[in-house]
Amino acid sequence: MSNRPAGHVSRSTRRRDNRPDPETPREAPRRSRARTFLRTADGVPIDAVYEPGTTDRGVSDLVFVVAHGFTGDADRPHVRRIAAAFARHGAVVTFSFRGHGASGGRSTVGDREVLDLAAAVAWARGFGHARVATVGFSMGGSVVLRHAALYGGDGSGGASPAAESGGDGVSPVTPGGDARTDAVVSVSSPARWYYRGTAPMRRLHWLVMRPAGRVVGRYGLRTRIHHRDWDPVPLSPVRAAARIAPTPLLVVHGDRDGYFPLDHPRMLAEAAGDHGELWLEPGMGHAENASEAGLLHRIGDWAVSRAG
Repeated sequence: MSNRPAGHVSRSTRRRDNRPDPETPREAPRRSRARTFLRTADGVPIDAVYEPGTTDRGVSDLVFVVAHGFTGDADRPHVRRIAAAFARHGAVVTFSFRGHGASGGRSTVGDREVLDLAAAVAWARGFGHARVATVGFSMGGSVVLRHAALYGGDGSGGASPAAESGGDGVSPVTPGGDARTDAVVSVSSPARWYYRGTAPMRRLHWLVMRPAGRVVGRYGLRTRIHHRDWDPVPLSPVRAAARIAPTPLLVVHGDRDGYFPLDHPRMLAEAAGDHGELWLEPGMGHAENASEAGLLHRIGDWAVSRAG
């Protein structure tokens, strides 16, 4: 775990001569680790890490971009464990959402975070990988759904007309690269906003909506939370799931999830239709900490087979 103060932005650890060459052919992905701060479309610095992977098949043409849950960051042990598991299937990019870890800004709990993910995906593609799979957990699970709905599959990095017509309020433009994804995995995601049906979600709403809760978030959980309400309310996860096709979608949820009961993943799968797949995992709880090694490797295998 990083011991840097929340919000601290230091100089990039990547040297000038160690940047990915924009002319690198897709069949020759980068082989060395990199870490830097990305700049989102709205100007927020995002701490991001690239690792080339350790697959038995040599350098992979697939890169996983991992979107962590609320209060996580790129240096948290559970995020590093996820990255290590996916590194057996391809390269991996992890990053800290705004307001988390060393990244700048303040968390909007799933709204502007779509711009953070778009920046990370564009950066991942710059390393020469032909295929990208986005994998999100809890809050990150909702972000990967909305990102896939907003950023089209035509390689332009822009939103589809269907997504733009939803009044999402987020600019789909990502400077400097292609922000589309080739496969989406959403783990432990809500299907709808403002859900308060479980005790953990009522506590989370207190943390986000109350001044005292935001103080606890900042100093107790290293998460800086924005005080403003959503305006406009972003596209809901269930509406986003209906707009992802033809990009493959995998919805993963535990039958012992204490945050979101099983109607949430079922709603997402139903909205996704034929392009979606639902895994209900017996005995699994919520998000990264409940994702065992066997499940992570099955997700990795699914992404290798379905992305692109």
